[in-house]
Amino acid sequence: MAITLEQFAADCRAALTQAPGTPGREKVRELVARALADADFVATYIPPGTPERHLLYEDPELGFAILAHGYVGAKGSAPHDHGPSWAIYGQAAGETIMTDWECLARPTDSVPGKAAFVRDYVMKPGDAYLYDVGVLHSPERKGDTRLLRIEGLNMAKVRRFPYQAVAEKAAVA
Repeated sequence: MAITLEQFAADCRAALTQAPGTPGREKVRELVARALADADFVATYIPPGTPERHLLYEDPELGFAILAHGYVGAKGSAPHDHGPSWAIYGQAAGETIMTDWECLARPTDSVPGKAAFVRDYVMKPGDAYLYDVGVLHSPERKGDTRLLRIEGLNMAKVRRFPYQAVAEKAAVA
């Protein structure tokens, strides 16, 4: 039987309630990977033509959000974190080149943060990664992609500050 959005949301809520913090988030990451392995779930909730940001569910008690993302063509972003929140990216279709960054300096209201390259890796369909609070990353897509993403808070309601990539750690004073 296919996983429903209602069951997936309930399982995420249970994981986050039973194991607060990173252990619960890791359990949600496992749930994302399981949902991505369900072809009916992907076809129903993350079909071709999904908009770039489609809110599927927002938990009224815990505040986490379940989103579907569809990107057409190439698209990338600068290094970023999710402010006071965390995020789990799950690849439903296509590939995403994800870059991990080391935070050299946190941003302020007037000065961007500084980030140094750590590594690149390719997310393929079925892959799911947790980016905990404060963890810097940046996605790059060279073609059409679809994602299932969980945000600890609906990031559409959160102000975030930019980061700049720097060539080397020594470049930051």
